Amino acid sequence: MYLACIMGTMNDIESSKKMENGIVVFYLLKGEKKYESFNYQELIDLKINALDLLEHPHRYSVDIEVHKVYAKDD
Repeated sequence: MYLACIMGTMNDIESSKKMENGIVVFYLLKGEKKYESFNYQELIDLKINALDLLEHPHRYSVDIEVHKVYAKDD
């Protein structure tokens, strides 16, 4: 995860939204709002609590290069 931060592929999640088959997360990239979608099985495989991601998106980051969500270290 540290390498992704250095390379700039890790972005803080600004907000999230429940979709029919998963969750879409929104992040800023060079001042522009972007999004990445994850189905529920992907989140389970990543050991991400979907409800917590929806209620507290600021606690997570997304790595767009490898299509993964990470809980931030507080």
